[in-house]
Amino acid sequence: MVNIRRWLRHLFMPPWAWRRAFPQAALDAIETAIRESETRHSGEIRFAIENSLPAFWVWRGRTGRARALEVFSFLRVWDTEHNSGVLVYLLVADHDIEIIADRGIAARVDASAWEEVAQTMEAAFRQGKFAEGVLEGIQLISTLLAAHFPPGKRNPDELPDRPVIVPSGYK
Repeated sequence: MVNIRRWLRHLFMPPWAWRRAFPQAALDAIETAIRESETRHSGEIRFAIENSLPAFWVWRGRTGRARALEVFSFLRVWDTEHNSGVLVYLLVADHDIEIIADRGIAARVDASAWEEVAQTMEAAFRQGKFAEGVLEGIQLISTLLAAHFPPGKRNPDELPDRPVIVPSGYK
């Protein structure tokens, strides 16, 4: 069954809405936090923001989780030497955070740990603290990765650190 309120939220979400929560200074701070985080572990973190989904996707029941899995693939987060990529995906229209960990990390970190990180971030979002919530989430993810993927002598930066804004409906 279609959630009409969700469908309307996605249908009428202005394409610039993400900028209110993440002005340039916030994006710069997130990029810096990711870069610094990746010096403490051999994992790779990507942060992606998608404003809304096309209304027909919502009508057909596409979830934030399903879309996060697609974005994980599109951004090639899986393409790391040790399968140690993590995608933090924000669907602004739903205020939904999804964390997708590559198979190397998923084998070592329980899904409940990722859910706790997402809930921490969502709690900050409910208070209107978007950048702070993401920065706290990156810190928590960094702690998890450092425990299971300490940096080696060779610790290349395999994925871009800059947050990516996913165009609505991007395939």
